[in-house]
Amino acid sequence: MRSPGACRWPARSTSPSWWRWPRWSRYCCVALARTARIGQASGVATTNEIGFGIDIGGSGIKGAPVDLRRGEFTEERVRIETPDESTPQNVIEVVLQVLEAFDWKQPFGCTFPGVVRRGVVGSAANVDDAWVGVNLEKELTERTGQPVTAINDADAAGLAEARLGAGAEVDGVVIVTTLGTGIGSALLHRGVLQPNTEFGHLYLENGLEAEHYAASSVREREDLSWEDWADRLQLVYSYLEFLFSPDLFVVGGGISKKSERFLPRLKLETPIVPAALRNDGGIIGAALLAAETHPQ
Repeated sequence: MRSPGACRWPARSTSPSWWRWPRWSRYCCVALARTARIGQASGVATTNEIGFGIDIGGSGIKGAPVDLRRGEFTEERVRIETPDESTPQNVIEVVLQVLEAFDWKQPFGCTFPGVVRRGVVGSAANVDDAWVGVNLEKELTERTGQPVTAINDADAAGLAEARLGAGAEVDGVVIVTTLGTGIGSALLHRGVLQPNTEFGHLYLENGLEAEHYAASSVREREDLSWEDWADRLQLVYSYLEFLFSPDLFVVGGGISKKSERFLPRLKLETPIVPAALRNDGGIIGAALLAAETHPQ
């Protein structure tokens, strides 16, 4: 069996010429052009014009109304710190505060940092373990009286990038990763989401989980140089490339704002670009999914 270290693509030169390969250039130009067009109208399969998304994270809970055609917030987002005791009851109270800040009384979408299947939480990352088994959609619907659609946080960001961001023009396999406390992931084929991939928990050749080895939080904690961190990311993305042969990698999370410091150091056959929607993808994706699931 072929190992990731013996992949099918040729070895790259250490010169920057690989950055200009035709396949790379084609997808990069498309992605960058798409980034430049954020703010222009985009086709979305919903009759709603404005939706609402909430992004539950380990450190903060954010929400905003979203222009579903442009992929933009219509008002400045609200962010409230995640409670130290991030139990379902405490977190739901914060979600209600975010909704109240906008007087939102319509269907909305909500992300969660873990596996979500048919509205039920299957795992919990960076929040209380009491979440496992909770029907997030049911709990929020009962508290608000509105239909709620729950989705994994990275899946929401991936959906947004595929519809309105860097992957919108790519007819093939797109892998979106979010680099933060962990490594979130979303896999889309021709714009269709394959949920709950959790690639951050893949074990690498060195025996470590991907997110324990190469998350953005690891770079900060171990005070890694950009070059050393890029070496770790190289192992992660090479492995994903070996497994899935994607047409495009999109890299999100707050660190994507500094993508020029590490993405050019990666040597891959697959084009890899920063997320067009940056750290807003989770909110936007949640709003998109809710609007499509519960059209008004």
